[in-house]
Amino acid sequence: MHFRPLHDRVLVRRLDAEEKTAGGIIIPDTAKEKPQQGEIVATGPGARNEQGQLVQLDVKPGDRVLFGKWSGTEVKIDGEEFLIMKESDLLGVMDEAGTLKKAA
Repeated sequence: MHFRPLHDRVLVRRLDAEEKTAGGIIIPDTAKEKPQQGEIVATGPGARNEQGQLVQLDVKPGDRVLFGKWSGTEVKIDGEEFLIMKESDLLGVMDEAGTLKKAA
C-alpha cells in the first residue's frame, strides 16, 4: 500500500466483530454493529504546535486502538476498507491482551 496520512491523521483497519455473544448466540451479519476497535496501519508525521514545532503522534503502526462509533471517514484503498481519522478521535490504545492500557 502506498498511502501516508497527513498531519495528525491515522489510517485504521477495523478489526472483525465477534461472531457470537458471551452466551454463545451466533450473531447474523445483518444484526452486527461495526466494530469500534482497529489496528493502526499508517500515521502522519504529527501536528504543529503554536511555535511551529512538530508534535509527534502517541500511536504507531500496529497499535490496537478503540475509537468512537461515528469516528473517521471510510475509504477504500486497494480494494480494502479503512478509516481515516485524527489522533484526537481515538479513545485509547489496547495492549496485547485486548484491554485498555493505563496512562503513564
